[in-house]
This record gives sequence, C-alpha cells and structure tokens, in this order.
Amino acid sequence: MLVAGAAFAADEAKIDTGDTAWMLTSVALVLMMTVPGVALFYAGMVRKKSVLATMAQSFAICAIVSIVWMVVGYSLAFGNGGLWVGDFSKVLLSGIAWDKPFVLGPGTEGETAFTIPETVFVIFQMTFAIITAALITGAVADRMKFSALCLFVVLWSVLIYSPIAHWVWHPSGIIWAWGALDFAGGTVVHINAGVAGLVAAIVLGKRVGYGSENMSPHNLGLAVIGAALLWVGWFGFNAGSAGGAGARAGMAMLVTQIACAAGAIAWMLAEWMAKGKPSVLGLISGAVAGLVAITPASGWVFPGAALAIGLLAGVICFWGATGLKKMLGIDDSLDVFYVHGLGGIVGAILTGVFAYGMLYKTDDAEGAIAYSGLLYGNPGMVWIQIKSVLLTMAYTAVGTWVLLKIVDVVVGLRVTEEEEREGLDVAQHGERIG
Repeated sequence: MLVAGAAFAADEAKIDTGDTAWMLTSVALVLMMTVPGVALFYAGMVRKKSVLATMAQSFAICAIVSIVWMVVGYSLAFGNGGLWVGDFSKVLLSGIAWDKPFVLGPGTEGETAFTIPETVFVIFQMTFAIITAALITGAVADRMKFSALCLFVVLWSVLIYSPIAHWVWHPSGIIWAWGALDFAGGTVVHINAGVAGLVAAIVLGKRVGYGSENMSPHNLGLAVIGAALLWVGWFGFNAGSAGGAGARAGMAMLVTQIACAAGAIAWMLAEWMAKGKPSVLGLISGAVAGLVAITPASGWVFPGAALAIGLLAGVICFWGATGLKKMLGIDDSLDVFYVHGLGGIVGAILTGVFAYGMLYKTDDAEGAIAYSGLLYGNPGMVWIQIKSVLLTMAYTAVGTWVLLKIVDVVVGLRVTEEEEREGLDVAQHGERIG
C-alpha cells in the first residue's frame, strides 16, 4: 500500500507484466483472507449456534463492500480531492485507466507512478476495504442483527474507511502530508477496525450470559484453518503493497514471516508462564498479532526489527486480551481491539522507531532520512506516527458511534434476548450447521 512518496515507480510508461502478475496474485491472496480466512477464524471461535451467521457476515461483507467500493468508495479514497477526502471523479469507476500504467494523485506534489493498470490497483484496494469491515464483526459476534450489520457496513465503508484510506495513502491526504509511514494498513485497516469493533461492542452491550455462561469456542480446528489462511494471505497483504514484484516486496514478505512467527512464540510463552499451559487459541492469536504489528512497517524495516516488533506485539496483545480486557469490562467477543487495534498501535509506533528510509530512497541517503525512524536519525517520526494513530482512533470512534446510533434508529442493532439464546443461525437465517 502507499505511504508518503513511496511506491513501485515506473521507469517507462508501459505496463509491466511481471509486476501486474504479482499484484493479481496478491489480490487473490488478500481476498482469501476474508473468504474463507476471517470467516473460518471467527466461526471457529463462536458458539455452535452462531457459526453459519458468523460466516454469512464475512461473505455478505465481501459482496456489499465490493459494490460500495465500485460505486463511490474508491473515488472518495483515491480521487484527488483535498486533505480530508477524495472527490467524485471516479464514481462507478468512470475514467479509470485499464490499458496503461496507473498514476496516483496526478497533478499533485506527491503524484506516484506505477507499472500496473488502475484496474488492478482498484481491486487490490477493494480487498483491503473488504477485510477491514469484516474484522469488525468479531467484536459483536452472537448479538447483532444481520440487517443492521449490512446497513452499518455500507455507511461505515463510505464515511469512515474511505476518508481514512485517503488520509494515509493518497498524496493529497492529511496523514500523507505529515509524512507518516503505513506501508500496508496499520492505521487504515487494523486500528480502524479495532477501534470500530470496540465502540460497537460498547454500544451493543454484552452478550446474554457473558461472565456467567460457558462461551468457549465451538471448533478451534476451524479457527486454526482460518488463522493459517490469514498467515498465507498476509503475504499478498504486505508484499503486494510494494505495488510490484521487486526487492521491496521481497523484504516485506520476509519480515512478515518473521514477525508472525515471533508473535506466535511470544504469546505462547507468555501464556505458558501465566497460565501453566500454552493454548492453541493463544498460539494462533499471537501469530495474527505479529502479522498485524508488522503490517505498517513491512516495507520499511529489516528482519531484526521485524523480530522485535513481533515479540513485543505478541506479549502486549496477550496482556490486552487478558489483563486489559478484564480492566475495561467490555465484551469484545473475539478480541478484535486487543489483537488488531492494540497490535496496530504497537506496529505503527514501532515503525517510527525502526523505519529505514534507504529501503525506499536507495539513491538519496539524505532524502531517505525523511522516511526513517528514531534509530536512523529521525526521532520526529515517532511523534508523526503517534499523531496518525490518535487522529485515526478519534475519527473512527466518534464516527462509528454516530453511525451505530443511526442504524439503531432505522432498523435496530441487536437481536432479542430470545433470539440470542436460540442462536443467530436459526434466528437470523433459518438454518443450522448440522
């Protein structure tokens, strides 16, 4: 994904088939992260009576966000616009280039050339919009109306996701102008989804029986399969964000693997020490935490930094899902904030520490300082990263709360207590898993 001034630049005004082939592969990998990745990951962690409903949420979001993105979301995110949002120049994908290399932000100071057609850029970005919305559903599992979710996703994708994507990844955006680094979506995807999920969990309230009834995962085997699909798909997520099949994509893929492994090991060891046994749920949660944290840094750091980021994310997110969750008392059903939100915050700030600008500005050592972090001569980058985190959290929190209140007035947010006890599979869809 894009950051201030960074992309796979085109040497010639023609489409590079190798870059395009890698980006098409990345599209498939990132789409796989939602269906079936998130669908299985979340379905394995809910109770049996809501497995189908949980899967249906991811599948429906994949369809809904695809159309929303095509109609207006892409235009608001990647139309030139101004500091806060794009424009309507690309509504219904009008005028996008399909037979020549794409230029992001043409005519702006930070315009960036690619060697892929805009059609590929559109669908790659579409998969990010899809998974961000799908991640939120884990926070409100077992209790949100399907109709409410569908309406909320439409509004949230247009009014929350697209503006934040514009801030971070478009040359006209406010966070881009600050010089913040978010290679593949630490703020846009993970902090955004994590904070939205936490707010949604607060607005909807706790599940019936929360704290007194057994709410153990229905099938951890499904969750492991889902986590494994996320692990593999994340290579498209991060290495695809280089915009082509080059050296930077290779480094992004390498550090993604290292951070994922480190996160899994750190969570496993922390849980082993705290509880006496390493759980399977903890192992896969730690892997996801490592993946989340390396996401903003993946195009900016070396393997040693990836190891540190993964280890810290595993320990901090373990504490979040155990200690902090108890302190807050909020029923974030599947720990969306504590893994994605908290992991995204950790990753974004540590990017400001470990970023090495020469991974981008290989021909300009002095210019590379602007894209470097604390350890490479630019301590101000830490504050820039913190600012981007705080702005994203504030806008997402307030905006999500307002949208949920609107949806509640229109269709109602929550199923009845009787329907919740019966399970969303039957209550919302009239079907059972078996």
